[in-house]
Amino acid sequence: MNFAVTREGEVQASPGEAIFGPKAMIINEFAGSGGDAMPWYFRKAKIGPLIGERTWGGLVGIGGYPSLIDGGTVTAPRIAIYGLEGQWEVENHGIAPDIEVGLDPKLVREGHDPQLEKAVEVVLQALKDHPPPVYAKPPYPDYHPGLPTTP
Repeated sequence: MNFAVTREGEVQASPGEAIFGPKAMIINEFAGSGGDAMPWYFRKAKIGPLIGERTWGGLVGIGGYPSLIDGGTVTAPRIAIYGLEGQWEVENHGIAPDIEVGLDPKLVREGHDPQLEKAVEVVLQALKDHPPPVYAKPPYPDYHPGLPTTP
């Protein structure tokens, strides 16, 4: 959102956790609930491609249920989530990837993660094609024109 410079000249980005390059998100069929919501938001915000396999489509809310007399609990779907266009976009659909890549257990045992490797490939190519901008620090203002300055 902006930069700040310390008295000593160190430039800091704000927010401090900003990542200025391209991004991708890895998704799979084991992701539900927040694992459905996060890629849904990631796509809506146009942050980057989703890579992997369709999420399982369990974006429903639960909560507000009393404890049972034996100390156990029971839950049931209680909150249904829909998009701004008036569609049930996630529940029972999941989020489909932009780039479908399966996770091959044999390759994983051999030390490879096809989804991660594809995500790295996509992001490195995007970085090459669209390098992040470089932001120049403006010259310091002269609030006292005419007074001598120190070098």
